[in-house]
Amino acid sequence: MDSGLDTTLLLIVTVAAGIAAQVLASWAKLPGIVFLLLTGLLLGPDGLNWVQPEQLGEGLETLVSLSVALILFEGGLSLDLRNLLQVSGSLRNLITLGAGITILGGAIAAHRFSEFPWPLAFLYGAIVVVTGPTVTTPLLRQVQADPKVSTLLEGEGVLIDPIGAIVAVVVLNFVLSGSQDVGLVLEGLILRLVVGAIAGSVGGGLLALFLRQVRFLSEELRTLVVLAALWAIFGAAQAVVSEAGLLAVVIAGLLLRAVAIPDLEAIKTFKGQLTTLAISILFVLLAADLSIASLFALGWGGPLTVLALMLLVRPLSIGLCTWGSDLNWAQKAFLSWIAPRGIISASVASLFAILLTDRGLAGGAAIKAQVFLTILMTVFLQGLSAKTVAKKLGVLDRPEQIVLVGDDLELRLLAILLEQNKQPHQAIATVPEEPDWESESITLLLGRDQSTPAEQTGLTVVDLCPLDDRAHLYSTQISADLWQQRLQEQRCELFQIELSDRQAVQQWQQALEADRILPLLHQRGEGWELALLPAVAETGDRFWGLSRDRQLALDEIEWQDWPADWSSSPEPPRSQPEDAVELAPPDAATPSS
Repeated sequence: MDSGLDTTLLLIVTVAAGIAAQVLASWAKLPGIVFLLLTGLLLGPDGLNWVQPEQLGEGLETLVSLSVALILFEGGLSLDLRNLLQVSGSLRNLITLGAGITILGGAIAAHRFSEFPWPLAFLYGAIVVVTGPTVTTPLLRQVQADPKVSTLLEGEGVLIDPIGAIVAVVVLNFVLSGSQDVGLVLEGLILRLVVGAIAGSVGGGLLALFLRQVRFLSEELRTLVVLAALWAIFGAAQAVVSEAGLLAVVIAGLLLRAVAIPDLEAIKTFKGQLTTLAISILFVLLAADLSIASLFALGWGGPLTVLALMLLVRPLSIGLCTWGSDLNWAQKAFLSWIAPRGIISASVASLFAILLTDRGLAGGAAIKAQVFLTILMTVFLQGLSAKTVAKKLGVLDRPEQIVLVGDDLELRLLAILLEQNKQPHQAIATVPEEPDWESESITLLLGRDQSTPAEQTGLTVVDLCPLDDRAHLYSTQISADLWQQRLQEQRCELFQIELSDRQAVQQWQQALEADRILPLLHQRGEGWELALLPAVAETGDRFWGLSRDRQLALDEIEWQDWPADWSSSPEPPRSQPEDAVELAPPDAATPSS
């Protein structure tokens, strides 16, 4: 059969099998990597022999490099710098001190249990530094963990990937050269970090400037420009020094997210779809290239090495890196348990195995087998137990209680909405001096004229949301007064909406910016929160809120009947014409009960 046709069939089977595995994982509500690895092993030479990655030759390395660049860029694009700043100290420690602890601990475990010689043991430790956003991020979305924990794990997964890959390449060069000069290792590491930082900053900055200034591009063309640019940034950094491109694309993604470029949501959606496709292809190909015999050849030393990494090295790293932080013991325990390895570890191990074999050095197959065993064990043990562990430790991102303080009309309506959706809440007139809350996790919404210092609540965790903080609630003072008057005089409409696609998200943001809606309650997945602070909406979000009238141009809006006990007035709410004259006297700012 023609070699070109063989390659075509190989890619067709790989894509079809990878997507089928993702669909099955979504149906079973399990991490996709579990089914992707099993699919690759089943279709590989040790299984049905339908997928033979060696047919791609050097094309496999090219495919891996471009896909990894795309995955890391998408990871950087998904990170919010504002959230990262809240855990910046612990995050900094994890990608520096934590990386060193993992390299050293992994090397000791591999040398002690798997009997790797020290050079290969340190190479293994360097490869498993990365935790992998391709596994961690979907896992956290499924678990709905505490925001601080999720931010720290996502930030670590994205930022440690390029750093870990760079460290692994430097260690590999050290092993291949046979040099004993540790200074060369540090020099290679610093050079790649500096080149990557400069290329990512310059390239990402120029791309952001271009996207903000050029208005004639369509949404589809804009996303393709970003794709071409990220690979150009990656290639430019790689041309200067190998592996510098990994850090460059992460920084470029962070910059684009930070400057809020046009059509950011569309770009994130497009890159997310490409990333899912890339992960599906790579995991199947790399798993198919793994020899099952090499896994069994590790003996009991292989699993013992991974268990030492999970149960000893990771908790030690988390304990030291979060020392003195405001994280409690339960959050630290969850962080210690969740560190699954993903596509970066698999791709780096596969490439290193080829390089070691080409240089005539033994150990390439053993390194690859040990890394894949690490991926399998961490994903199965940690991924399948993550939600149960989070529940037991109490680190789920669902406030145990929402407390509404005051008798403002907004609070009364919120209480009704929460009751209708069976969400735990409490409505009180004032906060007692010594409150007896049922939970330590409280969202406390203070009505107007309510002043309660956080230290008087006696809570470990309190999210204070003052209703009269108009700098956050409304765009202007006039806007605040108008909404209060509309609600008091029942000249607005109650609605709910689910943002099912990208167009709905854009329509929602436009309505917010035009001050046509006031969101009250927000549901994302299984998590609920008060939506009085307008946030960036995402596909799949559900909102309850108020509209000025029923002329709102939102495709999937559902108008709601006002609750029967909402007002003592027998008159139902009536919408006014768009050009109605509205006055907002000072005393209208505080509606009566």
